Amino acid sequence: MQIIDGYLSDAIQYGSDNHDIRPMGEISLIVIHCISLPKGQFGNDCVRALFCNELDCNEHPEFEGLQDLRVSSHLLIRRDGVLVQFVSFLDRAWHAGESSFGGRTNCNDFSVGIELEGTDSDEFTEAQYSALVMVCQLLIDEYGIDAVTGHQHIAPGRKTDPGSGFHWQRLRTSFGERVKIGAFVVPGV
Repeated sequence: MQIIDGYLSDAIQYGSDNHDIRPMGEISLIVIHCISLPKGQFGNDCVRALFCNELDCNEHPEFEGLQDLRVSSHLLIRRDGVLVQFVSFLDRAWHAGESSFGGRTNCNDFSVGIELEGTDSDEFTEAQYSALVMVCQLLIDEYGIDAVTGHQHIAPGRKTDPGSGFHWQRLRTSFGERVKIGAFVVPGV
């Protein structure tokens, strides 16, 4: 797998209109999220439909508040490890909302958003962790990213994902022990 012009060569590609140009072109942070629609239901097409502005909000009572929501993520990692990309890493996806990291606000400006199919209280799969480590390594190598954090850390009190089921130690073991709050920093990058 490789990154070519901002796209993963092995990912299924769906274009989302919910993105724009990075104001400074900087990519220095990975933000890990989780999502399922409806909550706790996996393997359907609802997340893709949400990110591509095609979700039928009458389909389920949980969708009623999503009618005018325009969000996206760069990448979704399904439960089986399949990668689905919605936005080029070179563009700004709309995943973080009101956020701050390392004293900087508007994390969308300088981050890549990766969604794991799941909930903030469930465990994630081995296939997801394997894919996540591989993708993070590619992003770190390609863009010089030096930190990974969770949505819960950049929007505390507002967001809880990836949640208690996410094992940060898996990433620390893969990439080193220099850790900031809810993030790891890659030594020497």
